[in-house]
Amino acid sequence: MNSDHARLWHALGMGPLWRLRADAPAGAGGATPDTDRADPAELDWDGLEAAVAACTACSLCETRTQTVFGVGQRSAHWLFVGEAPGAEEDARGEPFVGQAGRLLDNMLAAAGLGRDRDGAEGVFIANVLKCRPPGNRNPEPAEVARCAPFLERQIALLRPRIIVVMGRFAAQALLATDATIASLRGRVHELRIGAEDAALRVPVVVTYHPAYLLRNLADKAKSWDDLLLARDTYAQRAPA
Repeated sequence: MNSDHARLWHALGMGPLWRLRADAPAGAGGATPDTDRADPAELDWDGLEAAVAACTACSLCETRTQTVFGVGQRSAHWLFVGEAPGAEEDARGEPFVGQAGRLLDNMLAAAGLGRDRDGAEGVFIANVLKCRPPGNRNPEPAEVARCAPFLERQIALLRPRIIVVMGRFAAQALLATDATIASLRGRVHELRIGAEDAALRVPVVVTYHPAYLLRNLADKAKSWDDLLLARDTYAQRAPA
């Protein structure tokens, strides 16, 4: 694990728990950290969404149209995590609304899931970053570190039964690894949120990003296999 991944791992509150200090270094692009914002760990859903909308912790706030908090029922058992909003998501304020989003919705429907459903069939969709990086470039480590408490709190509030991580960057950020998608697929990982003695432990399945599948049609079958693995894992761990 390199130093960037170690910092993101700890910022997410996974493994040994420690949080970013208010006087941490400035975010990407020299932005001044927003030291007056409320601690996300103390917020409910509405407060957290408002905090995301008002966030100025890194320079992405200067180029976004709006933040993209997430979409789905807050009682959903499934959490899908992508990388960052694109142009259409930035314009509409909702994740996965373009062609890649339509592909994702079709795959979810085929598995009996949906962002408009709740409970065992419900999916909440969020991104590692809540703001679009300019030109859809890869997120920078400082940006991810600044946004990490928001995603951590979303996971803590949702308490999903399973997480599906879409794409190389999101997988590497959440699992604190440099491993490839090919090596992470096909097995179940575990994410721990919170202190060791009271950690929330959630199974994680890694798959390809829908945008990647649009360019690599042959891998759609592999992504379907990943979704079936996630469904089987959910079924094995769900209460009777």
